[in-house]
Parts: sequence; structure tokens; C-alpha cells
Amino acid sequence: MKAARFAYHSPQSVDEAIGLLRQFGDEGKVLAGGQSLIPLLALRLARFENLVDLRRAAGLTGITQEDGEVRIGAMTTHTAVHRSEILATAVPLLPRAAAFVGHPAIRNRGTIGGALAHADPAAEFPAVALALDAELEVAGPAGTRRVPARSFFISTYISALESDEVLVAVRFPTWTGDCGFAVKEYARRRGDYAMAGVVCAVQLRDERIERSSIAFIGLGGTPVRAAAAEVLITGTAPGDLDLAEVARAAVEGLEAADDMHVTARQRTRMAQALVRHALDDAIAEAAGHG
Repeated sequence: MKAARFAYHSPQSVDEAIGLLRQFGDEGKVLAGGQSLIPLLALRLARFENLVDLRRAAGLTGITQEDGEVRIGAMTTHTAVHRSEILATAVPLLPRAAAFVGHPAIRNRGTIGGALAHADPAAEFPAVALALDAELEVAGPAGTRRVPARSFFISTYISALESDEVLVAVRFPTWTGDCGFAVKEYARRRGDYAMAGVVCAVQLRDERIERSSIAFIGLGGTPVRAAAAEVLITGTAPGDLDLAEVARAAVEGLEAADDMHVTARQRTRMAQALVRHALDDAIAEAAGHG
């Protein structure tokens, strides 16, 4: 099947892109790599009269670090995230998650901004953004605003972006000191969407867990933080943790769904096991920095 006819637009600036989106309204759609949008169009699961491609819009790529945070332009590819030396040191969870995104061809064309704006709860980057309390820079007719990741993901494929707004960058605070990170997934094949996944970060101080963050991939209509488990482990010495108990607390109340590959119950059990493995690895990495 082929996509329905559409007009293609290639603005040279963010302001030009915003102007086009205002003009087209609901009949306009941003193209930010197209690795999710193009298949939907080809299957006619979505249809838009106008596509606004951000590939040539100036100022939307690059990774910079300053003032305790890293800023990533929205059109920065998954491959660039995966290979970034800055991110490997400052936000290790991102390049580790990027390794799980699709296949090389997808990583070469797909962008971090496209993945976040698409708001797919089965994708890795939304969960990382939520876990690390990222802020998303959004530009629109009224100027630029910052949206915390916890407020950005509204529902499946629905974000806080208005129809005439463009995601221009995402900012991640850096974790310093004795920190450890882990990404764990169950998938049918490498590169497939995860049936369940977990991203995890911990920070140790004085032999106790000073800070922790756990977020799930594919366990709800949006990425989900395991807040109860985070409270349970924060302030605790790693040797005193009952990881089985923490994992049970992490999945309590999750609203997983059935699909053609796995039942909700199986998905929840997978997530519970992944929490144990992810925390174990992240704590070991953090302890190794001491």
C-alpha cells in the first residue's frame, strides 16, 4: 500500500516551520526523521495533506554540555546519540538506550526529537526522559517554553505539543558522583519493540542510595515511573535491599495491556524481573566508582 497524496514542505528555519504549521492546522504534520510516521502513512493508518520536514531547518542538531545539563537538538539522530562521547560520560543512560532502538538504518534516520514527539510508550527515549527528569524545549507562535517530561507525555501517541509547535531540543540534567545506569528489555528479536523494558539510575553517597530513578517501557499508555520503588530504596544501603521486594513494589498498580505477543500478566512479570536485574547492575556500577 502507498501513502495518500500529500504536499511536502522543507522549511529552512524553525520560524518558517511554525508558520507553515499555523497555516495548515490539523492538515499539517511535522516530519522529524520519519521512521514512525512514514510507515503509518504507507499503511494509511494516518493521513495528512501537508508534511513539514525539519531536516533542513537550522539549529536543530548537536549535543552540548553546560551548567550541569546536556542539551540535544531535536533532529539529532539516534546514531549520533549512541556515539556521543559527551553523552557517554554525562548522560550514559541515553546512548545505552539508543543501542536498543530499531536497527542501524532506523537509527541513522530517526531522531531523538521525533521519538519524543511521537510519544510511543514502547519506545526507549520517552522512558529515559521521564527517568532523568528531562525538560523539552518547545517553540511556537508565542515563543519558546520548557515542558518537564512528566507533563509532556499525555497518552499513547499524544504529547503536550500543540499543532503549531515544534520540539526543538531536549535538556537532560547530569548526574555526578558515584552513579550507575542500566537499560533492560525483553523483545522477541533484537531491534523489535520491547514487550517490557526498564531504565534505571542510582546514585550512591556514604554507602547508601542517595537518589534513584526507575521508569518502564511499554507498561502503560505513557512511560511510567516506579515511584513507590524509588522511595523504598532511597536512603538504604545496597546490602540491606531486598530486590525482590523492590521489584514487586515497582510493578504494583501498573496497567499493562494484552497484545498479540504477550498477556498483561506476562508483561508485568517480565517488568518485575527486569527491575531486579537493572537495579542490580546499576548499583554495582555505582559502587564500582567509589
